[in-house]
Amino acid sequence: MRNFRAVTDATTTQRIERLRSVPIFAELDDDGLNSILACATEFDAPAGQVLAEAGMAGAGLFVIEEGTVVVEVPDHPRELGPGEFFGELSLLVPDTPRAARVRTKTSARCLALSRHDFERLLESEPKMALAMLRVLARRIIDPGH
Repeated sequence: MRNFRAVTDATTTQRIERLRSVPIFAELDDDGLNSILACATEFDAPAGQVLAEAGMAGAGLFVIEEGTVVVEVPDHPRELGPGEFFGELSLLVPDTPRAARVRTKTSARCLALSRHDFERLLESEPKMALAMLRVLARRIIDPGH
């Protein structure tokens, strides 16, 4: 059973400012950020919560706003923090099982975007795809960081 708690306490202005600090969203204007807010689900998860399980179907992207998660992949687990994301492979290669288990190391606040919503956003905000590809390239070049 998941212990997620939907977040409803922030104003739209505060949520836009948090999104603006996320590198894959940094170049978007207010309209683009509002589009993300309209379709993303913001939630809190306690420390130790599994957010994604290796081998399970993936259907969306998670963006970390606060806290730290551990991506548990063989030979090189990595920690991700505010502004980073995971689950992108499930968006780029549909119907592919998740490659890693991801759990919160600390309590965390995240945004979840479904594949359908993400594809729709990319049509109107292609800058987001370029920013995401840069991060993916860095991860391939240096999987330990």
